[in-house]
Amino acid sequence: MIRNITAYKKNFIEFYKSQDKKVQLKIEYVLDLVRFEKQVPKKFFKYLENTDGIYEVRVITAFKSIRILCFLDKGNLVVLTNSFVKKTQKTPRKEIKLAEKLKKQYLNEKKN
Repeated sequence: MIRNITAYKKNFIEFYKSQDKKVQLKIEYVLDLVRFEKQVPKKFFKYLENTDGIYEVRVITAFKSIRILCFLDKGNLVVLTNSFVKKTQKTPRKEIKLAEKLKKQYLNEKKN
């Protein structure tokens, strides 16, 4: 395993559970790519410019395009923050802001 993945708070878990089984399997497949591939193709895992270290995991199904926002902690730990079904070209600013807020909370909790 190259990277470990953990979910912070409940946002990702609740989103994941709300998806049907086929979509859950697709999410697991892409997360496994992030876990085990040294170089994950940008099609699946991409740094978001002009953010505070936020990445997006991209899950594309026949009917929807899912984004899972996350950040790296100590290089090999991927921390999942929030997820949503993408409906526009650009990643919604409010989702990025939420991911940045959760990242700050996570790092503050680690310090204490």
